[in-house]
Amino acid sequence: MISTVTGDFKSFEGGAESTSEDFQGAEISFAAHIARIDTNQSDRDKHLKSADFFDAENYPKMSFNGILEGNLLKGELTIKDITKEVEMTADFGGVVQDPYGQTKAGFELEGKISRKEFGLTWNAITEAGSVVVSDQFRILANIQVVKQ
Repeated sequence: MISTVTGDFKSFEGGAESTSEDFQGAEISFAAHIARIDTNQSDRDKHLKSADFFDAENYPKMSFNGILEGNLLKGELTIKDITKEVEMTADFGGVVQDPYGQTKAGFELEGKISRKEFGLTWNAITEAGSVVVSDQFRILANIQVVKQ
C-alpha cells in the first residue's frame, strides 16, 4: 500500500448511445474480461484472477452501465455479481471527424470504489504491521467512441 499498482484489461467491450452532440444523457456501457487483467507482473495477475480477488473462473466479466449527466457518469458497476451505484467524473473531450471520415468522441473518466463492497476482501499484513492492499481502487479510463 506504499505505492500505486496500475493495470488494465486487454479485452473489453463498450459503447455509448446518445441523441445529443455533447453526449448529455448518453447511455454508457462497458464490460471487461477479468482473465485479461494485466499489471505487468504475472504472479500478481494470477492472484487477481483467483478466488482471493476477482474469481475469473466464476465471474468472467465486470460490467458498468450508466448515464452521463453534466460532468458526472452515474451508474451501476457489477463485480462478482455484486452491483453498486458508482459515480465518476467525466471530462468530455469533444467530437471530431478523423482523416478517414469517422466521427469520434473522447472522454476521460475518473472515480474511486471500495473493493471490499464488491467482495474483494483479501489482504495481508506486512512485518511492520501495514496492510498490503488498500480498500480504495481508483478507476481511470480514456475512452474514444466511433459513430456507427
